[in-house]
Amino acid sequence: MLYLFVGLKIPILMLGAIVWWAVRQTPEPIEPEGGDGGRRVRPHAPPKLPRPPRRGPHGERAPLPPPRVRKVTARACELDR
Repeated sequence: MLYLFVGLKIPILMLGAIVWWAVRQTPEPIEPEGGDGGRRVRPHAPPKLPRPPRRGPHGERAPLPPPRVRKVTARACELDR
């Protein structure tokens, strides 16, 4: 029982100390940046996309389109009784 009464209070006290320390901190001043107003300049050119595969006499033929799929509508058959 002593462990429950005392030992489990230590994490709660540590959490309180961390929160107290965080509240006491002063925010760092934001330094204004000079220059072009924050416009980003890319150091390298954007990467080029890979070339599409060659078609025609020098490459494979274009792939065939997928077969059409039609929706099947089932109709109930009438039963003669």
